[in-house]
Amino acid sequence: MIDVSQQISAVRRKVGSRTLEAGEVRVVTVAQTYASELDDVWDACTNIERIPRWFLPITGELRPGGHYQLEGNAGGTIERCDPPKGFSATWEFAGAVSWIELKLSPAPEGTLFELDHLAPVNEHWEKYGPAATGVGWDMMIMGLALHLGSGAAMDPAEAMAWQVSAEAREFVTQSSERWYEADLASGEDKELARTRADNTLAFYTAMPES
Repeated sequence: MIDVSQQISAVRRKVGSRTLEAGEVRVVTVAQTYASELDDVWDACTNIERIPRWFLPITGELRPGGHYQLEGNAGGTIERCDPPKGFSATWEFAGAVSWIELKLSPAPEGTLFELDHLAPVNEHWEKYGPAATGVGWDMMIMGLALHLGSGAAMDPAEAMAWQVSAEAREFVTQSSERWYEADLASGEDKELARTRADNTLAFYTAMPES
């Protein structure tokens, strides 16, 4: 499906912190440069008919104040939209609320995609750390890379089969390790960072391999 090591290495990962009105949050950042024009990347990320080609089926109104829902995943409200530079939205899943901020900018090689996920410091964060959301975003921007590179739509059956493949397990293993490194770089305790990454890896690899 994809060169796992190449895709993992193409992504920049960072863990930081910020204080919001809601309290202190951790900021999980993923960034990748795509060899595509800014307007094309923006369209891929905001066109309700195009998003399912590389991510998940989505419903709602993708406009400021509009509500969106990803099938089987998060929903939320679009809080800000500045085409084609970015948008921000709430990310609501399983009763928890966090936030996402997308930034797009021209780069010499094409377009720089940067996504911040602002996660509250709670029991879930303490157990899994940045890899909890980071591994999922790694998979997401891999899907975007495949779509932008080929223009093709993702085949849902192939995607489901891939998720239980040896290649997917290798992808998750490498992603979890990179998030461990990002957690360490943020100043986190080495033992705690290791435990968090291992907990995330165990969660993702609990499913049987095909």
